[in-house]
Amino acid sequence: MFDALNSFLSRVVVQIINPIILLLAAAAFVVFLWGVFEFIKGAGDETKRVEGRRAILWGLLGLVIIFGAYGVINIALGSFSLPALTPGTIGGQ
Repeated sequence: MFDALNSFLSRVVVQIINPIILLLAAAAFVVFLWGVFEFIKGAGDETKRVEGRRAILWGLLGLVIIFGAYGVINIALGSFSLPALTPGTIGGQ
């Protein structure tokens, strides 16, 4: 029974959780890059620099939260004696 649960959880993490985390990380990185672009483009305008700085901050904060969640998931998997998962593997095989 535990093997079936282990296999199910491994597949959920690899096929659902990891792609969602990757998508959110990509979105946060795009927000960060957009903020850098706005900051540089609006170098002469204080409001544009503030908007760019705000986007940079939110992008970095999003990346920290996303990678923190990824770390928490891996710690939880390790705590429950589930095999360490990397993208492209199922059940640590």
